[in-house]
Amino acid sequence: MRFQRLDLNLLAALDVLLAEKSVSLAADRLCLSQSATSSALGRLRDYFGDELLVVKGRSMVLTARAEELIEPVRAVLEQIRTTIAIAPQFDPATCDRQIRFMASDYSTQVLLAGALAMLETEAPQMRFEIQPMGDSPVEALERGQIDLLLTIDFAISADHPSQVLFEDDYVVVGDAANPAMQGEMTRERYFSLGHVTARFGKSRVPAFDDWFVRRQKTQRRLEVVAPTFLSQTALVLGTRRIATMHRRLAVQMVGALPLVMREVPFDIPPIREAIQWHISNNNDQALRWVVERLAAFANESATPTDSNVLDFSEARREEIMAHYQHNHPNLRGT
Repeated sequence: MRFQRLDLNLLAALDVLLAEKSVSLAADRLCLSQSATSSALGRLRDYFGDELLVVKGRSMVLTARAEELIEPVRAVLEQIRTTIAIAPQFDPATCDRQIRFMASDYSTQVLLAGALAMLETEAPQMRFEIQPMGDSPVEALERGQIDLLLTIDFAISADHPSQVLFEDDYVVVGDAANPAMQGEMTRERYFSLGHVTARFGKSRVPAFDDWFVRRQKTQRRLEVVAPTFLSQTALVLGTRRIATMHRRLAVQMVGALPLVMREVPFDIPPIREAIQWHISNNNDQALRWVVERLAAFANESATPTDSNVLDFSEARREEIMAHYQHNHPNLRGT
């Protein structure tokens, strides 16, 4: 590479020549032949218009111009080494960086809200932006519009690194005064009731549970389509409708609102919430640190209800994933 006619590769050679004041000794340090080192010195002399090293007696000495170059050349090489060749040490306590997430309101509520509160103490200067789930989340990641994508593992791309953070399953949620929520939820009752579900983006992409239930032989009656997972709870209050929700979110909502939850009366695959980053950021220390802290928080915040997650075989999960991705080629989200 050249900068204003100077081959930048010659800077390292110049630094050694100025230090050693000898072509042969410089050649040994540079692991070059003496002829190659002499050639480099010749090009440096041509560029600077100065002899740089001249013979005096049985040794070589630096010219006045060469003496002037010792510190500037060393400083330039050190700056290159510290800013480019060696990655700066990441310190969360002093990191002034904005991290952009794309996540659903479910992920925000059950993970990011608590995790970002924790990170406020550990990384007080770090800033965060959470974008709502769009129609093409992976495309947003690849275009550099977001740094981290938080979504189910069925929806991530095989082209970029990712990490599973936690598992969650589904429950049925309804108003505490709803007679249909008294006692165990049966399959017959489930499909006879009106349902509230969530869909996302301009193309109204269904949530995973909505997609999966629609593949059942018996179809449920959708009476309300909500714009977010959280709004499902408000839309079942005071009604006979029910919603199928993630257990972690349902536990929070049941604790805060006059709602009750029951087990889903058929097998539905648990979801694995994963986080993904662009492959070009695989060595980004700040992003990797954030991912590690999210994983730690997810593990620490796990509740005993997580033991209810069904154990679907990997082969069965792979089969479901293939169907899901075939039905949603542009989705990769929610």
